[in-house]
Formats: sequence, C-alpha cells, structure tokens
Amino acid sequence: MSNGHTFHRGRRLRRTPAIRSMVRETRLSPDTFMFPIFVTHGKNVREPIEPMPGIAQLSVDNLKAEVDEIASLGIPSVLLFGIPESKDSRGTGGYAKDGIVQNAVREIKSAQPDLVVTTDVCMCEYTDHGHCGILLPNGEVNNDETLPLLAETAVSHVEAGADIVAPSAMMDGQIAAIRAGLDSAGHTETTLMAYAAKYSSAFYGPFRVAADSAPKQGDRRSYQMDPANGREAMREVRADIAEGADIVMVKPALEYLDIIRMARRVSEVPVAAYNVSGEYSMLKAAAQNGWIDEDRAIIEVLTSISRAGADIIITYHAKEAIPLIDG
Repeated sequence: MSNGHTFHRGRRLRRTPAIRSMVRETRLSPDTFMFPIFVTHGKNVREPIEPMPGIAQLSVDNLKAEVDEIASLGIPSVLLFGIPESKDSRGTGGYAKDGIVQNAVREIKSAQPDLVVTTDVCMCEYTDHGHCGILLPNGEVNNDETLPLLAETAVSHVEAGADIVAPSAMMDGQIAAIRAGLDSAGHTETTLMAYAAKYSSAFYGPFRVAADSAPKQGDRRSYQMDPANGREAMREVRADIAEGADIVMVKPALEYLDIIRMARRVSEVPVAAYNVSGEYSMLKAAAQNGWIDEDRAIIEVLTSISRAGADIIITYHAKEAIPLIDG
C-alpha cells in the first residue's frame, strides 16, 4: 500500500496548474534579474545587434526610455557595457571622467534613481587590441600594470553614480586592487561583484559583436578559465571573496550549472550567473526556426540557473521573461 501511495504521489501533485504552482520548489522572480545594456557613442542611436535579436546598442540619449521600461517591469538592476568612439593601447576611454559608461550612469541615475546600476570593469571594449589589459611587447597581458587602471576605472564609475562595479578582466589580484582603490577614494560602501569563474568560452561570440571587443590577435585563454576545470573555479571564488568581493559570478551559466552549484556550496556571499549572449542567441535562432517553444524555453533556462543556486541572474531574456513568470 505504501509503495502505491508513493508511486501516485508525484502525479497527484502535478494534477492541476494550481497544485503544480503551489508545490513548485524553484520560483523565478524579477527581483533576481539584471539586464545588460550596451551603450554606444553618438546621438539618437538604436542599432540592432544582428546575432542578438531584440537587443540593441543605445546612445546615452536613448537610455531614459529603456530604463523607464526596465523599472516598470520590476527589474531592479542593469549591467552597463560601453562602446567608445575611439580606442587606444591603454584603454583610456574606460577611465575617462566623461567616458561613455560614466555618462550613461549619470543619465540612468537621473531618470531612475532607484535602479541599481552595475558597471562592467574591463579594458577589452576600450583597447585597440581588444585584450582585457595592457599588453607587453611580446603580446602577453601585463597583469600588474593593468591593475591600477582597473581600479581607476571602477572609481570613475562610482563617482559617476554606479552602485555596483563588476570587474571582468580576470587579472590576478584585481579584486584586491579595486577594493583598495575604492576604499582609498572614500567609496567603502560600494558593492563589488567579481567575475570569479569566467571561462574561456565559445559562447561569447555575439557579445563581442555587440561590444566590439574581439581580440585583434591571439585569444584570452591565458587569463580566462579552462572550461575543463571545476576545482580551479572554486579556488578563484574563494580568492575573490578573501580579496573583498561581495558577490561572485559564474560565466557562462548553462554550460556551467555544476559550477554554479559548487560556488553556491562554498560561498558565503551571493552567487550571480551570467546567461551569456551565445546562450541567448541559440535559443532565439531555434525559436525563429520553429524548432522550440520560445516562451517555455526561456522559463526553463532561467529556472535551471536559479535551481543550480544562482541568487542573481544576468540575462538578456529579463524583459521578455517577466510576463511569462507563473506568479
């Protein structure tokens, strides 16, 4: 008799939509979403990003309408990436007081003061060589010379009004350097979200089109993580927390759900996961060809990331997911 009860219990709990919702273990909420925005130079620019249907590069003057919509949907945070008008070998546009991201932060805070503005802190969008740091003559990244520039970038973002800075350059010691730079500038309350386990992934391709950030030579495998390694990722997570990270991130998300789960187990701070451009583009392409049910797939993807242990989900699906969430 008990075996029969056990056998049928699952079906009884799945019998109606109301019962399924009542016993659901993982619940999506707009409160956990962060929506990425690509900010570009110029006026009245809304340039669709071909490999990312529904996503566009926006000039600063078009940000108000965008963030008004985001706030109206209940999404609490945005993540900014900048595309400057010009680039150089030292990425000076990244830490310029009137840089593209700095101006974007001011515009967003003017339009939506309560929106949590997070900024990506890296050099790849601002260097003419497309790498995440200063290069040595032999083409390798100069880790130690890059650190103070990352700190200067973070401080400039915070002084423009950013609430969270998110270092993504994967330089050794970047969290400690940025935390020290923020503290010495009087920004001890600023939240630091570390790209702690950022893998060298094939799924960044559409992003590099969107942010115009592909390396001009070589690749980033020497400073981004090997996709085969999990224990190393946990060392990076622990190191970033020890250096002062308030949030740690795993990127990408879908191919690294096991890493999200591992990070959740070892981390005493919140865990973010980045549902990256290639993951977004694959789903969009399949949906446009009629191969999958797009709405169901979006919710299934985001639920899997949350179920793995992510407290924050950075996703290009955020706006379209809101009306699909089963309340």
